[in-house]
Amino acid sequence: MIATKPIDLRARLKDYLDSAFSGEPVIVSRKNNQNVVIVSEREYNELMKAKRNAEYLAMIDESRAQFERGETISFSMEELRAMESDDWQPTQKILDFERKHGIKR
Repeated sequence: MIATKPIDLRARLKDYLDSAFSGEPVIVSRKNNQNVVIVSEREYNELMKAKRNAEYLAMIDESRAQFERGETISFSMEELRAMESDDWQPTQKILDFERKHGIKR
């Protein structure tokens, strides 16, 4: 990792961009610790993908925890098809689940 100051960045911008493109991040030190990092687009995309994956895995972990706490409900295909109807009304199964978990309509 390379560290530089804004004045040096301006003077050697091409060199620093080439370094970032080659996989060497460049930290630009600024006042009040408002530093920035220059990375290649490829590395940026990898970082964003890793962030999205971590968020997705956290959602899966929470879903599993809800399942283990009994905070989920399952339906058969017939029940799901019935829910598509314009005049569908909640079944007793749904009403019981809502009451148990404090869900109000």
